[in-house]
Amino acid sequence: MTPRVLLIEDDENLTELVTYNLQREGLEIASVGDGEEGLLVAQETPPDLILLDWMLPNLSGIEICRRLRRSKETANIPIIMLTARTEEDDRIRGLDTGADDYVTKPFSPRELTSRINAVLRRVRPALSGKTLEYAGVILDSSAHKVTRGGKPVHLGPTEFRLLRHFLENPGRVFSREQLLDAVWGHDVYVELRTVDVHIRRLRKALNEHGDHDIIRTVRSAGYALDAEVIN
Repeated sequence: MTPRVLLIEDDENLTELVTYNLQREGLEIASVGDGEEGLLVAQETPPDLILLDWMLPNLSGIEICRRLRRSKETANIPIIMLTARTEEDDRIRGLDTGADDYVTKPFSPRELTSRINAVLRRVRPALSGKTLEYAGVILDSSAHKVTRGGKPVHLGPTEFRLLRHFLENPGRVFSREQLLDAVWGHDVYVELRTVDVHIRRLRKALNEHGDHDIIRTVRSAGYALDAEVIN
C-alpha cells in the first residue's frame, strides 16, 4: 500500500519541489497552502503522515498540531514539522505540542525523504498484532490502542512506540541513547533531550485519570517501567 502524505505548506516553490521528489520516491502526496484547510483535509481524509509548516496563514502549524493531537481520529498520525526556526527552545516547543520530528529549512529533498521513511518505518512495526500488559496497562498493537485500568489512554505515535518498548522490557533501565536507538532508530539524528520530552508526554497520558506514575527516573542512568516506582 502506497503511503499517503499530506503537505501543509504555503510556499508554492517548496511545495512543488517536495511534491516532485516524494512522488519520485513512490509516495502519494496531497498539498494545501492554508492552515485551516490543511486541518480540515487531515480530519476528513487522515493521511499516513503529515508534513506541517510552522508558519502558515490563518492557522499556525503549532495550533494545527495541537488540534490534531486532541482529536481521536488524528491523534496517531505522525507529524514532521518544517520550520525555519533553529533555536532549541522552538524545536522543543514543537515536540511538546505533539510533533514526532522536525526538519529545519533549508533542507535537501534527500534529507526530508530519509526522515519520512524513518518515521514510517517506526510506525508500521507497531501494528504487528501483539498485545502487551503490565500493571494494568494494556497495549494492543493490532488495534493501536492503549488502556489503563480499562480506561483509554490516548498516545501519539512516538509515545506509543516508547510505551511498547517499555512493556516489552518491564523493570529494565534504559539510557536515553538506548531509547533513541530502540524507538527512533539508528539512522536518524535526534537530540537526547527529545527523549525527556516524550517521556513527559507519556507520563501525562498514562496518569491522566489520577493513576500513580509507573515510569521510574534513574538519576544519571535513564528510565524504566516499574510498578513500584517512587520518583
